[in-house]
Amino acid sequence: MNVRLTPQQEAFVKQQVAEGRYLSEAEVIREGLRLLADELEWRVDARRKIAIGMEQLRAGQVVEGEQAVEDVLAQVRKRRPRAKGA
Repeated sequence: MNVRLTPQQEAFVKQQVAEGRYLSEAEVIREGLRLLADELEWRVDARRKIAIGMEQLRAGQVVEGEQAVEDVLAQVRKRRPRAKGA
C-alpha cells in the first residue's frame, strides 16, 4: 500500500518520531489507524445507547435528574463500609 501525506501530515509524523513518542513513522500511522478504529467503534456504541435511551424515553421509563442522583447516592451509602465507632 502506498499512501500520500500532505506536507503538514508528514511533518507531524516525523515530529512524533523525533520527539521519541514513537519508534518509527509506521508506528505513528498504525497508532492513528487504531485510534480511528476506536473512535468509529465508540460512535456505533454511542448511537446504540442513544437509541435505547430514546426508546426508554418514549416508553416513559425516565427518572428526574435529582431523583437519579439521590438513588445513586443511596446505593453508595448502602455499599460503603461503616467506620468503626461511627
